[in-house]
Amino acid sequence: MTIAMNKVATNDAASATGQSNGARPRDTLLFIAVLALLALAPLAIYPIFLTKLLCFALFAMAFNLLVGQAGLLSFGHAMFFGGSAYVTAYALKVWALPTEIAILLATAFAAVAGLLVGLVSIRRHGIYFAMITLALAQMFFFLCVGLPATGGDDGITAIPRRALFSVIPIADDKVLYYVVLTCFFACFLLVYRIMHSPFGQVLRAIRDNEARAVSLGYQVDRYKLLAFVLSATLSGLAGSLKVLVFRLATLTDVAWNTSGEVILMALVGGIGTVVGPLLGAAFILTLQSWLQGLAQWMPVVQGLVFVVAVLVFPRGIAGTFGNPRLWWLRRRRTLSGSSEAQQNARGSGASATSPAATSEVVSRART
Repeated sequence: MTIAMNKVATNDAASATGQSNGARPRDTLLFIAVLALLALAPLAIYPIFLTKLLCFALFAMAFNLLVGQAGLLSFGHAMFFGGSAYVTAYALKVWALPTEIAILLATAFAAVAGLLVGLVSIRRHGIYFAMITLALAQMFFFLCVGLPATGGDDGITAIPRRALFSVIPIADDKVLYYVVLTCFFACFLLVYRIMHSPFGQVLRAIRDNEARAVSLGYQVDRYKLLAFVLSATLSGLAGSLKVLVFRLATLTDVAWNTSGEVILMALVGGIGTVVGPLLGAAFILTLQSWLQGLAQWMPVVQGLVFVVAVLVFPRGIAGTFGNPRLWWLRRRRTLSGSSEAQQNARGSGASATSPAATSEVVSRART
């Protein structure tokens, strides 16, 4: 029996390896296509909008790493995004630090903040974890409101764009776009590697069945804490790059609305997918750009569009169309299942009426 179980395990491992090896060429082609599309995008689209898109796509990718792999839904990721934005703005404007040092300092701040918040929150599950992250994020928001260094409601404005490494002139919008694109694609490959590493497999095991992962001897709190810190660090990098784009840091960056937006981006794009955050960020930001003329009605229309998108694409855009053949098979299975259910209902209705008809015939015969 043990030999048979070993054979089954070996066959499963071999099939999984074969599937991953078969998927790697397709993923490589996907990466090349995405990189080529993003590299050529400034020829047709405003560079500032594209740079903003990449910053929020990186933010959504960081959030997707946490909720898609570890199953931890955080309502407070704006704390890392906006906190790093403030650190970058203050370091560039007040301390006059080099751009690369300011980015590293802000990213380190996000990592430390993620470690502290993670130590407090990861011991809770579900809605309790989400509420703790939201409460801590709101505490940080009001701290930013009261601190003189953040500028209050005005924020920190007129942030200088110094040359990166004293060589790369990021004052040019197109040059800044390609710098942000380089950072985004490097983080994109990093997240992809994490998702397909043993560490990512353990995170998915914890997400699916934490009790079984504990019984197998894994230190689940350590894995969840590391995933939380990685997600916070990438969120901080996104906030730091966003400051270079708009040259300001405001309370909007640390508000709960920003945490809500990144959740929408992850849901619309597809939780647990590779390119889902990019697609979700593109969808939400493009929608906001189109609805700017509606003023106070924009959130209402945006909410309606979001509801329709979730109903039509319950797995997100990337989750639904990532594998067209699989999507078509699921669609056919759903349609065939519904038609079969209708036939069964008709058959049961017919069978239910046949005894009544039989009894009626018998009663007439007796009379």
